[in-house]
Amino acid sequence: MLPESPITRHARRAAEVCVDNKAADVVLLDLHGVTDMTDYFVIASGTSDTHVRGIAKQILAKLGATGMDAVAVEGLSPGQWVVIDYLDFVVHVFHPSLRSFYQLERLWGDAPALELTR
Repeated sequence: MLPESPITRHARRAAEVCVDNKAADVVLLDLHGVTDMTDYFVIASGTSDTHVRGIAKQILAKLGATGMDAVAVEGLSPGQWVVIDYLDFVVHVFHPSLRSFYQLERLWGDAPALELTR
C-alpha cells in the first residue's frame, strides 16, 4: 500500500477533528476522478448552530496549528452550514436539517468514502 499524500493526511485530520468534537455521520469522500474542483470532501453534522460553529472553529484551529490555513470560510456566523475551503479539500459542517436537504453524499455518490480510523 502506498503512503498517504500530505493532502490526504490533512483531510483525514479534519475528519478526525470532527469526530473528536462529537460530530455525527462524518464522511471523507475521495473526489479524485469524479471532479477537478477538489480532491476530498469532509462532511459532518453538528447537533445545533453552536455545535456546528464549534466543530468548524476546532478544525480551523487544529489545522492552522499545523500550518494549514483555509483559503475561505463561509457560513461560520449563522452556523447552519459552514464551508471551509483548503483548495485540495473542502470541509462541510452542517446542521442536520440542511445536510438532509442538500444530500451532498448522494450528489457526489460516485465518490468512494475513505475509512476513518476514529
